[in-house]
Parts: sequence; structure tokens; C-alpha cells
Amino acid sequence: MMTDYGHDLIFGTLLEPPAGNPQGVVELAQASEQAGLDLVSLSDHPYWPERLDSLALLAAIAAKTTRVRILSNLANLPLRPPATLARTAVTLDLLSGGRFELGVGSGTQHMWDLIVAEGGPRRNAAQSIEALDEAVQIIRKFWTPGAAVRFEGKHYRIDGATPGPVPVHDIGIWLGAYQRRMLRLTGRVADAWVPSSPFLPPGQLPAANRTLDEAAIEAGRTPNSVRRAYNIEGEFAATASGFLHGPPKVWAEQLAELTLTEGMSTYMLYRVDTADSISRFAAEVAPAVREMVAAERSR
Repeated sequence: MMTDYGHDLIFGTLLEPPAGNPQGVVELAQASEQAGLDLVSLSDHPYWPERLDSLALLAAIAAKTTRVRILSNLANLPLRPPATLARTAVTLDLLSGGRFELGVGSGTQHMWDLIVAEGGPRRNAAQSIEALDEAVQIIRKFWTPGAAVRFEGKHYRIDGATPGPVPVHDIGIWLGAYQRRMLRLTGRVADAWVPSSPFLPPGQLPAANRTLDEAAIEAGRTPNSVRRAYNIEGEFAATASGFLHGPPKVWAEQLAELTLTEGMSTYMLYRVDTADSISRFAAEVAPAVREMVAAERSR
């Protein structure tokens, strides 16, 4: 079954910000841009002392690049209040000349002890989804000029805050989701969906996409309102062995198939630590995927 939502293809990287080497992360981001990739993203785990602050690093990346889009992949909501997150996102958008996209995560279930230790709330799965829903509404209110922001929810309360500043472009909100309730929220309110292949392998994409599509339609949206992004982990090898384990040609064939059958249109290479792997992904995989997809769409 073909499920191509027709989005333009985007290729990028998902970088980890290890403590002690901020310049190395910036250099990998610059290597991504120089290789011709479209997007650079950083994971966000503010409760780990072995990681640097991802939003501060994204500001440095914005200042050291000129073309690539930048994404928080995904900002940890429990430790980043939505009003502050909204204004930080606009600051990054202004700094980058309209290149920032805001990815937000509800909080990883097995990390709650660490989140609480940092002063954040402890939430169960249902509460995490409620809080994320509220946060998306608040963030968009802060980006909209006009009346004072007021919001009364179960998890957040805003009482007459002044909105602003205004972003350079319409910042997209990208949400990570795996379970049905979170997928339904993503289908209702998000601009993009961002799972990771180690946690949601390709075989599970069809069911997740159906849930997203159903929720989008029920909310009065079209399914292609939600871009389908994928953090992908793989290994270049001489012979093929499973998903993204083999030569670049096999990678390209597998990603083109996911674009045409599951509508995935953004691929971010996960756990990148060398400029060589970035260059190979950009030079040998991305163009081949674009060529295959364009050929099939032209039919």
C-alpha cells in the first residue's frame, strides 16, 4: 500500500551534546551543513551531567551556520516551562534567521527520578500527555501577537502574560510519540511526528501512521498536515543485514520505500560522531533516495 504524503525530503543529523566538547558538537553541525544536509538537531537530556545544555548549543550552532535548519530533538518539557520554552524558541528563530523548529518531548518514563531530582514534576503517562497538550496551546499563544495570554489547565496556569516576541517564520512544533494516546495528540496538534528507529522499527510504522491519520481527520486536518520524521540508526557495511545495515545503496532503497509506503519524509542520522559518516550519508544516501522517490512520484 502506498502512503506518500508528498512532502519534500529532508535529511539531517541528530547529535548528542557530550560534556567537555561543545566545540566538537558545533563542528559536526558545520560538517552537516558543508556536506549538504538540510537539518541539524540535538537531543535534550538536561538531567544528565554528562550532557551539555542542548538549547544553548543550538544557539551556538545557529551562529556558526548559515543554511541548515536547527531542531530541538526533543526539548524536555518537565524541566522547561512552556512560556520560557516559547520565548527561547523565538530567540533561536531570530538568531538563525528563521531556521529553528521546536521539538518537544513529554518526558521519558524511566527518567522521572532524575527529572524530580532536578526539581521537575513526576507525571504518569496520562498526565504527561495532558501537560504536553497544554504546553502546545500555551506556546502558540505566546507566538501570537495580541491579547494577553491566559490559560488555566491541570498542569499549567498563565495569568495575563504579554505575548511575544514574534518568530521570523511559523515555527513548527514536532512531537515524539510511540503509544496510542500520544500519537493521537500528535495527529491533532503537531506539525511533525518524530519517532526513533531503535524504539519504533519500520514494521511498527503502519499502525502508528493509521492512528495519526485518524486523529488528524477527526480534528478537521488532513493527514499530510503532519510531517513524518524519523531518527534513524544504522551502520554502513559491505553486505546487507536488516534495516540500515549494509552499503549506501541498500540504505537508499530502504529509505525510499519508507517515503513511498509510509510517508516518512525527514531522516536524521542518529548517534553521529564523525564527519566521515555525515559525508557518506549526505553524498551516497540522500541523493539516491531523492532520485528514487522523484522517479516513482513522476509515474
